[in-house]
Amino acid sequence: MQLSGTDLRLLRVFAAVVEHQGFAAAQVELNVGQSTISNHITALEQRLGIRLCQRGRAGFRLTEKGARVYQAVVDLLRTLDDFSSETAALRRELVGRIRIGLVDAIITDSNCRISETFAAFNQRSHSVLFEIVQGVPQSLQVKVLSGELDVAVGSFPNRLPGLQMFPLHSESQCLYCGRRHRLFSVPEYKIESAAILREQAVGRAYWRSSHTNNKAFVNTKATVHSIEHQIMLILSGNYVGFLPDHAAHDYVAQGELRALKPDQFTYVTDFHLITKGTSKRSRVVETFLKDLQTSYGITAG
Repeated sequence: MQLSGTDLRLLRVFAAVVEHQGFAAAQVELNVGQSTISNHITALEQRLGIRLCQRGRAGFRLTEKGARVYQAVVDLLRTLDDFSSETAALRRELVGRIRIGLVDAIITDSNCRISETFAAFNQRSHSVLFEIVQGVPQSLQVKVLSGELDVAVGSFPNRLPGLQMFPLHSESQCLYCGRRHRLFSVPEYKIESAAILREQAVGRAYWRSSHTNNKAFVNTKATVHSIEHQIMLILSGNYVGFLPDHAAHDYVAQGELRALKPDQFTYVTDFHLITKGTSKRSRVVETFLKDLQTSYGITAG
């Protein structure tokens, strides 16, 4: 199959549909209607001679061959981006895009140097498109390995093989309750640790059950996929839960949150930057990593 410009357009449409898990969500990015997207997917299936996906009232689902085609499309589009970056590098220009994955609730962390890294990068003359995606640690690792993301920043206690990791900073976490919780006004010396462990708790669904965040609480009644949602539930007064101290700081200052026995209920998470260990990095990605190295004072390698 010799690819034409039209074929590339169809492949990009297919990639957008898969990444958005359906036609309806993809139409915003593609700026075309669902019927047009459907026609493009049908045309691509006819061009390839392969049924790529099931669609209809039952929802969108890739076929087995469709999943393999999608991975090939991701690899192809990445190669095209790398080609643009490499040819631009010959002219000593920074051209292309860099796809960055970040966990949530890091903006309030004074140890985080991502903003400084962007500032340093943008001091150069360049034509680089930044694409930033928020996700939970497991999904960010998978997307870096698959090539959907170039780099990601987060805490990765359960590391997947094939990733190269650079240490960044640490984050302290304590157990908190909200102003409406029955323990909020109880003096510290009157609170028993064993009683705290029986309180209704909210944990983060992306931590494994063996992690400190979950394992001690036998009465976990809610799970979330973001720290913002966890704070909302803790503020309701019905739950206790671990939060990054920097994320809780302003609420503590306003009298809305309180740390419970912080000398006992505390732990530290280490943040890393990850890239795909076996991939040759583009000049754009290498430049970003060097700026991050300068911002953090680390050796990016």
